[in-house]
Amino acid sequence: MSSITLHRPVASVDGARASIRAHRREPAYQAYLLLRTAFTVLPLAMGIDKYFNSMVDWPMYLAGWIHDILPGTAQQVMYGVGAVEILAGVLIALKPRYAAYVVAGWLAGIAINLFSYPGFYDIAVRDSILMVAALALGRLASRYDSPLRLRALRAHPSDDD
Repeated sequence: MSSITLHRPVASVDGARASIRAHRREPAYQAYLLLRTAFTVLPLAMGIDKYFNSMVDWPMYLAGWIHDILPGTAQQVMYGVGAVEILAGVLIALKPRYAAYVVAGWLAGIAINLFSYPGFYDIAVRDSILMVAALALGRLASRYDSPLRLRALRAHPSDDD
């Protein structure tokens, strides 16, 4: 009968803690945390509000030509938009390394919608700048957010050996 001893390498845990402390002092890491927090909270808040219209009347921001090609009412389209924005906020919270580029693409779509008819150019410019900030988050996340690792399926030896 053999026994298995599990231990945690103290040096690697202490090294990881020291690395986190060192990162906290870096301006780039602080910018990463600010952008990650903002791109988590804002899409969640805006997405949830698409269902309540308490901040603004969201359907008024939908370009007529987009409304014409999509089924349903403008409010129903905004329900779909809200769902996508909520998902975007959750994805940024979980994996900003990849989700930042999804959010940048989403913001590009919003800006195109707003540039496509008069009256909302100022908001379109703002969303274009937010798109650039999302791209910056993606670049920073490439340094501070580890990549996904796919684990190969391994055959486990049987306990009968």
